[in-house]
Amino acid sequence: MDAIEILARLIAFPSVVGTPNGDIVTWIKTYLDSHGADVSLLPGPEGDRANLFATIGPRDAAGYILSGHMDVVPAREPGWTSDPFLLHRQGERLQGRGTSDMKGFLAAALAAVPALAKADLRRPVHLAFSYDEEAGCRGVPHMLARLPDLCVPPLGAIIGEPSGLRAVCAHKGKAAARVSIGGRAGHSSRPDLGLNAIHGMADVLACVVEEAQRLAKGPFEPVFEPPYSSLQAGMVSGGQALNIIPDACFLELEARAISGVDPGALLGPIKARAEALIERGYSVDWTPLSAYPALSLAGDAPLATLMAELTGRQPLAAVSYGTEAGLYQAAGIDAIICGPGDIGRAHKPDEFILASELVECQHMIEALGDRCAT
Repeated sequence: MDAIEILARLIAFPSVVGTPNGDIVTWIKTYLDSHGADVSLLPGPEGDRANLFATIGPRDAAGYILSGHMDVVPAREPGWTSDPFLLHRQGERLQGRGTSDMKGFLAAALAAVPALAKADLRRPVHLAFSYDEEAGCRGVPHMLARLPDLCVPPLGAIIGEPSGLRAVCAHKGKAAARVSIGGRAGHSSRPDLGLNAIHGMADVLACVVEEAQRLAKGPFEPVFEPPYSSLQAGMVSGGQALNIIPDACFLELEARAISGVDPGALLGPIKARAEALIERGYSVDWTPLSAYPALSLAGDAPLATLMAELTGRQPLAAVSYGTEAGLYQAAGIDAIICGPGDIGRAHKPDEFILASELVECQHMIEALGDRCAT
């Protein structure tokens, strides 16, 4: 099977984040088994989804990980001109949910497996495919915890998020949380008898704005756009009707942190402001949603040099979006981003990748295999 045929199979699995992924995991395992790969399925604590780790080559040598996620965001947005879960081809353009983010990389890696399997690899190439990346990298930590049982410490991990097949050395860290404020309902004509949850949340929102403005003053890391850590309220809801005092209000917020800054710590002042509402009679619940650390790989690191040689392009210093790469680095494994497609096409109607981008990525992975065979 070539990369396009494999991509068509992968797109046909509606492996939406937060849902069971047994079908796509089983298909990938069967494919890898047929080429003699050493495959492990790693069920997550949810019980209905799993990570997959596979090795081509010797298990007792240090090699490289090709990392990607099997989940995709939902395809409910209007504007799709074809079924998002059926690969639609228009010349070079291959359209469907996950083509760029990031089943295109999975397809290119799987298409390279026959060549890798035939090579006399002295160093292994590992495939590490995770679940629920789109929910804040929830699946990969369970796989990273198992790595010591699966392989010797790797030389590096290539995270195949769409980057135009140009390696990227850094991204910001991220933390997200949900705040739930409980008040007391009543008729709007008697505010003295109720406790308005939206009014209480206004204090929390004011703190978000204050902290966001403070962060914009630095510290700075010029490789990023914007060059500072950021904070925003992304979703807020509450109330039932205009003449009812709202007894509940909900806020989801996120922080994105430059290197050396703990993104979770940036949420600390917001959490403190919310919990101060308890003294005024409100109930407060703070629920962490996701967190992953920043990636910061030196531009002259061996992995960066290798990727420059394999792609023929000098690595980019940084990107604004986040990936699982920071978690690999936090686990002691050098990591870098490099994958086919464009992040600007992701999470949009008619998401697509070019056939030539798949082929170029497959050739890059096969070239990595050649390095591992010498």
